[in-house]
Amino acid sequence: MSAAHLHPHPALAALTVGAIGVVFGDIGTSPLYAFREALGQTSAGGIDPSEILGVLSLALWSLFLVVTVKYVIFLMRADNQGEGGVLALAALARRALGMRSKVAIVLGAAGASLFYGDAIITPALSVLSAMEGLRTIPSAAHIFNEGVVRMLTIGILIALFMIQARGTAQVSKLFGPVCIVWFVAIGALGIWHIADEPSIVRVFLPTYGVSFLATHGVTGLFVLGAVFLTVTGAEALTADMGHFGKLPIRIGWFFLVFPALALNYLGQGAFALASLEDAAARGVPFVNQDWFFLMAPESLRPALIILAGFATVIASQAVITGAFSLTQQAIQLGLLPRLRIRQTSAVFAGQIYLPAINWLLLIGVLVLVIQFKTSSAMAAAYGIAVTGTMVVTTLLAYIVVRHRWNWSRPLALAAILPFLTLDLIFFGANILRVIEGGWVPLVIAASIGLVIFTWVRGKKIVSAFEKRQSIPLSDLAAALEKRPPERVSGTAVFLTANPHATPGALLHNLKHNKVLHERNLIVSIRTADRPFVEEAQRAKVERVDENFSIVVLTYGFMESPDVPRDLGVGNKTEQLGLDPMRTSFFIGRNTLKPDAEKGMPPWQDRIFMFLQRNASDPTDFLKIPPGKVLELGEQVTV
Repeated sequence: MSAAHLHPHPALAALTVGAIGVVFGDIGTSPLYAFREALGQTSAGGIDPSEILGVLSLALWSLFLVVTVKYVIFLMRADNQGEGGVLALAALARRALGMRSKVAIVLGAAGASLFYGDAIITPALSVLSAMEGLRTIPSAAHIFNEGVVRMLTIGILIALFMIQARGTAQVSKLFGPVCIVWFVAIGALGIWHIADEPSIVRVFLPTYGVSFLATHGVTGLFVLGAVFLTVTGAEALTADMGHFGKLPIRIGWFFLVFPALALNYLGQGAFALASLEDAAARGVPFVNQDWFFLMAPESLRPALIILAGFATVIASQAVITGAFSLTQQAIQLGLLPRLRIRQTSAVFAGQIYLPAINWLLLIGVLVLVIQFKTSSAMAAAYGIAVTGTMVVTTLLAYIVVRHRWNWSRPLALAAILPFLTLDLIFFGANILRVIEGGWVPLVIAASIGLVIFTWVRGKKIVSAFEKRQSIPLSDLAAALEKRPPERVSGTAVFLTANPHATPGALLHNLKHNKVLHERNLIVSIRTADRPFVEEAQRAKVERVDENFSIVVLTYGFMESPDVPRDLGVGNKTEQLGLDPMRTSFFIGRNTLKPDAEKGMPPWQDRIFMFLQRNASDPTDFLKIPPGKVLELGEQVTV
């Protein structure tokens, strides 16, 4: 059941306003550049009315088929306990496949890798597009040249990333109202200009788009790649389901966002047609322009630019927050090394800050702005990351439909193939723009993919080594029963990946310190294929003998582990209530050594060792007080 169903109508209204501010920021700012860029792909041989109508028809039908039908109607049904997004879907697919889950993990990792490319491009492109609106003010065009616009963009982006550490709980209350004003404004602008050419509504007939593609060959594919800019941000509809619920997102889309976007694109098309007729009447060449800002009267344009600036900052914030959330999920699922995660809100558990991700995103964003210089140059880099993620999402959806919902193969294919075909057409159209800048998200995704692959493979090698070196806990318990070592008071908590094997730290403690605590907990952390785990199901305790107990703590992939809390440290009423003054935590930390003859290639060994060295301290990640931790380990060859 979605969150919306649990609340009365006032809460539903609040959730809908919140969803409009967070979920639709990215797709809501697409009118700034999408129509201009798509029309620009046809301009080589001059632009005629049929091309304006064709581009507009493709844009509107893309919004309808990709966003409304695929995401809002269909994919929002494939949720993981209310949560969505590519990794939540991958976790659901993995649960559906059981032992054959490797394909789900590979697809999830690919989707996550592509998302980071999107997370870098979105802030750069959207904020730069808004600031370029300053050049449409005739009286100020000489002040706001390309360099000044770029510096303004860089200043806004640096400020945006700087405030992440403080959290956005307070300013996020303004996101919904600001975005509502934005959608009402762009819809009103569209209605005003539809009056220029009321017949523009005929583009709702798909024949205009089909005819355009049929008569323009390769150019039509380039246009289709640019048209895809109208639907970037559609992934957010499923990714933010857990925060708002399905109903508020659907209400926001059908009653405000979709009508506003459609009206604005119709207005831009009508304005372009009227401008084309005017240029023909005056005998001057027709030039593709910044249609969005030129639609507004010059006196209102500064206000529109300021509003666009706020809207693009909100869109950027949503993507940054999404990157933080996705990284947390990837860490919990074992795809990335531990990173420092800070809670920025005492009220909302989902509001987190990851310093490493924040600064890496900022560096990437600034490099893009400096390298590409204009939003038009950057637009070519945008589509590939999003279309790639959409292909992955659709493939995961097939697994869920076929193996989770138990649809027959013909029915599952009938449901998924049309969406996959549409995604592949858009992906193919965007691949044509690799040389123009599409290589950027591919390089970013490949780099993230290499990190994920190296981390997963390295962990597997280390785990295999530890397994070879370990002895069953039951065997150790039996041996100690016959020859008991010296005992010390208190409780020892040994953290390990395999709870039924003797932790290396326990063996080292017995070997070097020659003591055993009066109470010993062998604790293992597990991540479930669902976002949250109920407190009652958190800890499973298995008594081995008088000396040892096995405790398995299970967390959802959107939760942050807190081992002392969940072991009941300081809470004597709990089953595992431990005295914090008499509890010590033992963690195994092995020293890695590269080996050219076995394991991974030397260059990959170095990457894994770098990731291991720079991973967050496990005591910080698991919320263990540093003064209570002892680390013991040995050398491992990777």
